[in-house]
Amino acid sequence: MKIFIKNMVCGRCTAAVQTIFNEADISLKSIMLGEVETEFEVSDESLRMIEKKLLQTGFERIKDLSRQQTEKIKNLIITEISGLDISENFLLSEFLSLALHKDYSALSKTFSQNENITLEQFFILQKIEKVKELLLYNEVTLTEIAGKLGYKSVQHLSSQFRNITGFTPTEFKKLKVHNRKPLDGV
Repeated sequence: MKIFIKNMVCGRCTAAVQTIFNEADISLKSIMLGEVETEFEVSDESLRMIEKKLLQTGFERIKDLSRQQTEKIKNLIITEISGLDISENFLLSEFLSLALHKDYSALSKTFSQNENITLEQFFILQKIEKVKELLLYNEVTLTEIAGKLGYKSVQHLSSQFRNITGFTPTEFKKLKVHNRKPLDGV
């Protein structure tokens, strides 16, 4: 049985969801961002208890097929960005179409209807949050960040960063309060 879960955006989320299923004594076949597959069918009573625990922990079971697809898209984008290996020639449309075996325009339409922003806007917002994170770690240069996230130049990254945040990357680093958003809040 596959169960789709909203707001699973990192390894800690996966661990938290795994704990919920372990506590309910439900064996899992697999678990990945946004999706759990159980070894056996889950009773309605157990499912209600899991849904309650998920909500208490900041997650939510997704029943609607278009929302499930949207969550898959979000998790694919988050995973791709966190890998820090986006080439300058990366095409979001090609990446998502290949990963989900669906036409990009259909994916884009479903995503926009569920999230009220375009796929491209979501992708850019996720990249900017990753830039913020890397700037705060202060372990890599802006040039390295631009290369890892597929920007054609530091100027392109800086321009996009300023358009989204209102600050240049350098100004952002100097701020006392860094307004970062959780990935599930982007």
